[in-house]
Amino acid sequence: RAMAVSPGVVAVLQVTCTDDKEHNWQQCSSLVRRAAARGAQAVFLPEGFDFIGASPQQSLALAEPLDGDIVGRYRQLARECNVWLSLGGFHERGQDWDSTGRIYNCHLLLDSSGVLVAAYRKLHLFEAALPGQPGLREGSFTCAGRELLAPVATPVGKLGLAVCYDLRFPELAQALREAGAQILSFPSAFTVPTGAAHWEVLLRARAIECQCYVVAAAQTGWHNPARASFGHALVADPWGTVVAQCQEGPGLCLAQLDLAYLEQVRRELPVHGHRRRDIFG
Repeated sequence: RAMAVSPGVVAVLQVTCTDDKEHNWQQCSSLVRRAAARGAQAVFLPEGFDFIGASPQQSLALAEPLDGDIVGRYRQLARECNVWLSLGGFHERGQDWDSTGRIYNCHLLLDSSGVLVAAYRKLHLFEAALPGQPGLREGSFTCAGRELLAPVATPVGKLGLAVCYDLRFPELAQALREAGAQILSFPSAFTVPTGAAHWEVLLRARAIECQCYVVAAAQTGWHNPARASFGHALVADPWGTVVAQCQEGPGLCLAQLDLAYLEQVRRELPVHGHRRRDIFG
């Protein structure tokens, strides 16, 4: 009989990033070190961990390629701390930067030796015209990704990569589950009104319907005078229970991902095998 594997520990970060990259690095890297010291094997950072610009123009100006300074610092940090890092939304100047002048919203995964093992480019670009909120049109300066990445085997489970607004599209989560995901990650910078209404219920719904752990790092508070994020970073288990959640302000929370429990949930309620693929594909 195979030995029981002890649950893997993950840390989920909640931060308030601005257009000051150095400030953001100090804030995020110190939390990563704290998480590693507390036994985390994988640390999840939110969308915009590199910076949150005050305008599309500023975001384009601050964006870097994957071989730039910011990713280099985090690769070194992963090595030093011996942790996997989910860098949940990097403003990437891609290979087509010179021709398009647009960036990608890119979720990077680094292993504990600092190797970039996956780069998922956000498929769904956020656009909303909410009353009393600045109009956000991500598509005006960002290119949409063109592929879903297969889940990546990590020390804490098979991890499916998504970003923020992707949370609203259940077919993406289902496709990751179909491909073997045990963990779904939705690093975010949710607006305050949409977060208050939809954040927790959507994350728990994805956990329940996919029977996966859901890990959601989050931006919180005011990034600049015009933009604030909801926070409430959390981890939900495959039954939909919130097992860890950040309080107000920057910080982190820890959760144990128990894959034996995940298998038990899937065995006892075998919803995945009941999918009508003959009808829905």
